[in-house]
Amino acid sequence: MGFPRATYLICCFQYESEAREFYQALKERLKKFGLELAQDKTRIIEFGRYAQENRQRKGLGKPETFTFLGFTHYCSKSKSGKFRVKRKTSAKKFRMKVAKIKTWLRENMHMPVKELIKRLNIRLLGHYRYYGITDNIESLSKFFYIARRQLFKTLNRKSQKNGLNWGLFELLLTVFPLARPKIYVSVYD
Repeated sequence: MGFPRATYLICCFQYESEAREFYQALKERLKKFGLELAQDKTRIIEFGRYAQENRQRKGLGKPETFTFLGFTHYCSKSKSGKFRVKRKTSAKKFRMKVAKIKTWLRENMHMPVKELIKRLNIRLLGHYRYYGITDNIESLSKFFYIARRQLFKTLNRKSQKNGLNWGLFELLLTVFPLARPKIYVSVYD
């Protein structure tokens, strides 16, 4: 029987010393209940408004990032130049979702085109609604592009005799359009 697993937790502190104190206290507290932190998933990183300046002063590269709930969080700036935490779909989740769409299309290529695109749109909208967060439009657009290319390949496999060229495919998409990427959650409103 394995150890019980706790929910993931992110704690933010202004000073590194506070983070290290908390880390020690948390380890000791968990030990009282026979629990421990997953060493491979636990770390203290310099992150935030001054991270880039501090790391440059020390001769280090860009501030570290962290992945949480399928998003990679990173330090950046707004258009006006103010510090901002930005998020994008984590590379691991992105690859998994692309593989899932490709497999699903391959397994369902027998469906009528109208139904196939309808069901693909349901999957695309689900992806956009979860990952459609401020600053993540680039990842959403890339996912849309890959899904569209994969649909084209799938439909080409389906009709082996004449094959579908890109012009006909674009025409088909005017009749049965694919759901476009959209930001659903604005973090800063």
